[in-house]
Amino acid sequence: MTSIALHNAAGIDPHVPAAVRNPAGAAPRTAAEAVFRTHDGVDLFYRHWPALRGPARGAVLLFHRGHEHSGRIAHLVDELGMDDFAFFAWDARGHGHSPGERGFSPSFGTSVRDIQTFTQHIEAVHGHRVQDMAVVAQSVGAVLATTWVHDYAPPIRAMAVASPAFKVKLYVPFARAGLALMQKLRGNFFVNSYVKAKFLTHDPARIASYDSDPLIARAISVNILLGLYDAAERVVGDAGAITAPTLMLVSGADWVVHHAPQHAFFDRLGSPVKERVVLDGFYHDTLGERDRAPAVAKVREFVLRQFDAPTTPVSLLQAHRAGFTQREADELARPLAPLSPRGLYWSGTRAGLRLGGALSEGVALGHRTGFDSGSTLDYVYRNQARGAGPLGRLIDRNYLESIGWRGIRQRKLHVEELVRLAMARLREAGSPVRVLDIAAGHGRYVLEALQRSPQQAHSPGAPPLPDSILLRDYSDLNVEAGAQLIRDKGLQAIAEFRKGDAFDADSIARVSPRPTLGIVSGLYELFPDNDMVSRSLSGMAAAIPEGGYLVYTGQPWHPQLELIARALTSHRGGQAWVMRRRTQQEMDQLVAAAGFVKCEQRVDEWGIFTVSIARRSAA
Repeated sequence: MTSIALHNAAGIDPHVPAAVRNPAGAAPRTAAEAVFRTHDGVDLFYRHWPALRGPARGAVLLFHRGHEHSGRIAHLVDELGMDDFAFFAWDARGHGHSPGERGFSPSFGTSVRDIQTFTQHIEAVHGHRVQDMAVVAQSVGAVLATTWVHDYAPPIRAMAVASPAFKVKLYVPFARAGLALMQKLRGNFFVNSYVKAKFLTHDPARIASYDSDPLIARAISVNILLGLYDAAERVVGDAGAITAPTLMLVSGADWVVHHAPQHAFFDRLGSPVKERVVLDGFYHDTLGERDRAPAVAKVREFVLRQFDAPTTPVSLLQAHRAGFTQREADELARPLAPLSPRGLYWSGTRAGLRLGGALSEGVALGHRTGFDSGSTLDYVYRNQARGAGPLGRLIDRNYLESIGWRGIRQRKLHVEELVRLAMARLREAGSPVRVLDIAAGHGRYVLEALQRSPQQAHSPGAPPLPDSILLRDYSDLNVEAGAQLIRDKGLQAIAEFRKGDAFDADSIARVSPRPTLGIVSGLYELFPDNDMVSRSLSGMAAAIPEGGYLVYTGQPWHPQLELIARALTSHRGGQAWVMRRRTQQEMDQLVAAAGFVKCEQRVDEWGIFTVSIARRSAA
């Protein structure tokens, strides 16, 4: 851990009166300063306040507002008065003492992943389990935190969010659409915040410190501003997926963000433990307001109550029988009146797809084999537009560039990454690498993940191929195509393709050779029944020995669910392709119930597809 020397090492806002900073009159806690390395090699700055007495009861993670940095929320460490807790606060990318262009991150999703990396760093270096962490976040930091909790499903103990910036007040009509258009025309650029300090807080000292702080970054990258809007809409709309105990603080006189999405988020939250406090007269800097003592006290009381209570995670193993995603799927499966406006709209959409199938090779393949078939996925992976003439190829390119298929291709890359990571860990442990994929489709994604690239083929340092590869699928067509692909890649010596049922636990458990790395990609998303998934996972758990790995995928959200259900057909007899989403927490619980411990996760920029790796625990 690298140390960084800074002024004001305690991380205290000098403009906050001592009596407010520390009502008990004790000496302020001193922060240690360090960095953690992100997945793409950037060292982000953070402050750490160890517990004042004994082993820490837990860890509280503080996330600052947009434009600001950890020093602006450091006062909360003393004001909360939780001396037996460790505190951590970062400077987000492009903020404070962290590197990068001010107000910039490669993407909003990158910053969300930074939180995941941060918590993993805290676990590894400081010894605090994520189960013993609580989150306190403001504004943009609150959107980052809630997106992280939604997408990665960490089993945190509690979350307190203050004035989350789910919808920023831009004031200029059509500003969001205009910014998006300008970004397309000129590339990424920066805009400066219009917000003056006097509209953030009534506290004169906080206003003065904001105006004089050289670390305040008033610019924000447009890609982050637009990404903030997109992520916020997704998380607010799908807040039912969040079951962590949540406290919502709403500033009653907020000039910066809209209230309606905050209340919608709270109302939709899936957590049985949730509280909302509206603070009349408060400006946007909720936890930096002049009269913030009651708000801070509420945060303290809520967090301590969650640590005092026994941990009882919400079980989602029966979510296929009762739950908000089941109700959503039931609604999508319900036929529409043919002459209703929606019925006519979707009838026209289906007619357009039939016409497109006469010109586009990809659309025609979807009609013929199912839009969820292995053949369709193999076509999407190859990503080569084909059709009758220029118009057919144009239609096919538009089809291949739909957000769902872009997500599928990103999922393939994530599967490849985590499969290679699992193989490396097995080799480090001195274990053989024997691969089993129980629903491989044509097998392209897994063979390309396992096979060395042409650049590596003759390199002495290239990782070796697996000891064995066994691919299975229920479809004769897929088995035939996959076997040919094995021959095309010259892998016959170590790979074979067999017909098999991915939901037959006994047949999976009996596979030979016994796998050390199991892969299930794109399968469970197609079947709503958790009992079926549990049977399949029990077979994998029986086949994979302790210390082996499972790579699995999920689809916690999709922006085109109704299009898929109303216009696309499945491989199962041409019936409507109605999907029941599984939240990430639900999918992780199914995997954990089978005897696996989740280690890593990846998610695409849109939050559609996830890929995770889990280690087989002791039976």
